[in-house]
Amino acid sequence: MDRILDILAIAVPVIFAITVHEVAHGWVASRLGDDTAASQGRLTLNPLKHVDPIGTVVVPVIMHLAGGPLFGWAKPVPVDFRRLRSPRRDIALVALAGPAANLLMLIGWGLVLALTDQLSGASRRFLLDVAEAGIIANTVLMVLNLFPVPPLDGSRVVAVLLPRRLAVWYVKLERVGLIVVAVLLVTGVLGTLITPPIEAVLDFVARLAFGN
Repeated sequence: MDRILDILAIAVPVIFAITVHEVAHGWVASRLGDDTAASQGRLTLNPLKHVDPIGTVVVPVIMHLAGGPLFGWAKPVPVDFRRLRSPRRDIALVALAGPAANLLMLIGWGLVLALTDQLSGASRRFLLDVAEAGIIANTVLMVLNLFPVPPLDGSRVVAVLLPRRLAVWYVKLERVGLIVVAVLLVTGVLGTLITPPIEAVLDFVARLAFGN
């Protein structure tokens, strides 16, 4: 039972973080002229519409139990960039919507973490575990997705800032982008690059939650 509760304390906030991240992309796209996600029923918080069994559940749990960073992915929300009203600007806004959603959830879980001081016993321990998992998951998702390697969100922001010819070449890297990210993760390079900002965010949240 303790193991099941441990898994739930991790899986629930991780799935929620990934789901809301994807919905945020689709919702902002719909506000900017593209209703592809809405027409396919993807603007929903029902995780079954977004969950990739391997990327959303198995990988994050294994990474956590192995002592590694929380890492995972969901089925990407479809966005037709050609339908956006101002493509170069709106592509960046749609991309930033995911990390922005993680930031808001991070703040919310920080508030929950602060409230755990008012509890005691098993309920405090469980809620503390859930809040910590939510904070870590959203921090990792936010920082990781701002990393400028296609197809991560940060790469789309970089692409709209580049000259058109260079941007076209840069976006084509999406074909091997996940392989690059996986190699950087396995070799420890990715961890070296994103650990400092992740630790800075976690330290800031802890100070806000507990006032020290």
